Amino acid sequence: MNADMSIWGLVLDASFIVQGVMLLLLVISVMSWAIIFQRSKLLKAAKINISHFEEKFWSGIDLSKLFSELNMRHNGAEGIEKVFQAGYKEFARLRQQPATSPEAVMDGAQRSMRVTQSREIENLETNLSFLATVGSTSPYIGLFGTVWGIMNSFISLGSVKQATLAMVAPGIAEALIATAMGLFAAIPAVIAYNRFANNLERIENLYENFVEEFTGILHRKAHSSKAASQQIKNQGMAQ
Repeated sequence: MNADMSIWGLVLDASFIVQGVMLLLLVISVMSWAIIFQRSKLLKAAKINISHFEEKFWSGIDLSKLFSELNMRHNGAEGIEKVFQAGYKEFARLRQQPATSPEAVMDGAQRSMRVTQSREIENLETNLSFLATVGSTSPYIGLFGTVWGIMNSFISLGSVKQATLAMVAPGIAEALIATAMGLFAAIPAVIAYNRFANNLERIENLYENFVEEFTGILHRKAHSSKAASQQIKNQGMAQ
């Protein structure tokens, strides 16, 4: 009886272990593509958010007005907006305390921004480790299925007196399908992981630059407020 040498036929005729490997690789591949599409959309939205916010931030808008607009937004702040929101909120809170020095105000505001930035980056990194794991392990999972299928093919030759290529070809072919599926799952995962890691590094650098620039602005405001308060105090003592 001639074996069905189509791809689907080879899959159906494969041993239980090889079929299990193929099913596992198929599930992994589907999960990887779902993560790839989801992370791609999220990182693209993060870059757009940074671009739009920085355009508005550097337009000369009053910081308190910008802070109020973000607080009143129905869907809340996102990404770099949360970093600004956290820093300005802590800055305003500490500045209202008379005994707080400008250095303490700046330390609190910067620490709040760093914590928020870390959370946002962590959110963007979600599931990237899964892609890295898929990229590094899928070929080996497929290779296990290949080795198992070829091993079964050669074991079956022990029960016959004369071996032919037609006898071992189906077993070897079905085994190689497992390797192909492993590569099919691994290659997109590796490419996507490297691309996302590069994009994430750029986004993190943009966050870092904004925190440093915003810290400089708050630093000037903190010291100008302190100087104004000291001037008013001196004028009162002179009178």
